[in-house]
Amino acid sequence: NVWLYYVQKKFLKGITYHLLEIKIPKGLAKTPKSMENFFSTLYAIKISPPKFKEKYFQGKMQLCLSFEIVGTSAGIAFYVRTPSDYRNLVESQIYAQYPEAELVETDDYTHFLPALLPNKDYDLWGTEFVLVKPSPYPIKTYPYFEEAKEEKRLDSLASLVEAMSKLKEDERVWLQILIKPADDRWKKEGDQIVDEMLGKKPPKKEDPFYFVWQFLRNLIKAPIEPPTWEEAPKESGDQGLRMLTLSPGEKEIIEAIQKKIAKLGFETTIRFLYIDRRSSFSRLNIASIMGSFQQFNTQNLNAFRPSKSATTKGGGLFKKQEEFLKKILLYQKYKTRAFSPENQTILNTEELATIFHFPIVSVEAPGLRRLEAKKGEPPVNLPTA
Repeated sequence: NVWLYYVQKKFLKGITYHLLEIKIPKGLAKTPKSMENFFSTLYAIKISPPKFKEKYFQGKMQLCLSFEIVGTSAGIAFYVRTPSDYRNLVESQIYAQYPEAELVETDDYTHFLPALLPNKDYDLWGTEFVLVKPSPYPIKTYPYFEEAKEEKRLDSLASLVEAMSKLKEDERVWLQILIKPADDRWKKEGDQIVDEMLGKKPPKKEDPFYFVWQFLRNLIKAPIEPPTWEEAPKESGDQGLRMLTLSPGEKEIIEAIQKKIAKLGFETTIRFLYIDRRSSFSRLNIASIMGSFQQFNTQNLNAFRPSKSATTKGGGLFKKQEEFLKKILLYQKYKTRAFSPENQTILNTEELATIFHFPIVSVEAPGLRRLEAKKGEPPVNLPTA
């Protein structure tokens, strides 16, 4: 494991990354469905499992993309951090869904703060969000917030951007969503949950000596009676009967799981940081951001919760020392965009589009920066000389 960690770190150092700011147009009326289509195209970055030499000597691994929402007193900005190999795909697909948007390569905003936090001037609080239940259970997604009439349409990011719009000077809210394509194991887990709810028993493993035993038995009895072969036990019809006895809530859960696993899934790490000067550090803003994630939660399906291992809170005899160490580690993880396998969840494209998309025109958060003018192509017959 130590060797694998070493070669993977060496592999990642050779990757060139680009941080692109996404400037959203004014009067955007597109729903998160456009962003869901965008996330679906990103599944193309999935690589085949690296071979032994590639994995243990070259450190080859699946690279991830980072989607970030940053709030300061100057406004709210949307970013995507992509390896150079994926930049063309990311840019082309964003323009395909949002033709009037602009992508501008920019300096890393995390470099404007000290390399090590907390310090004597700044303090921070942060966590990583995980799911309460297994990944096949879905959270509440954007179709729940939508209405047929535009004036009644809600945006799932409205509460988040409103909270970010009220930040004072030196306050910062950083939200980071790291994604990389998931394999099919989570889908199989979802099928297993559905089968258990339907009372469907898993198929029994065949005994390798069963055929040999039947053959020897028939060989001995051959002079007296013709050979007989026992048929495999047939599946009973209890599953259809169980479907009829399910409660409406159980049927809703089964349908929701089947709907989630039918879409493409991504391994996801969601990281949140709140940074401010020690003299004016306010936990009210932390509560506002944490509360904005509660709207995606349901009692019967799934919900977000802070990870105990990543939350910057200490305990025990060395509470202050543990809290200080957690803050340093989480800050460094954010700056390096490090994926957290221990706190990863699997979200499908619909769920990702729910927690990261460009707010629609009805969201009037004052801190939300939008393009005031639209760029257009010059006329074809424009004289150039």
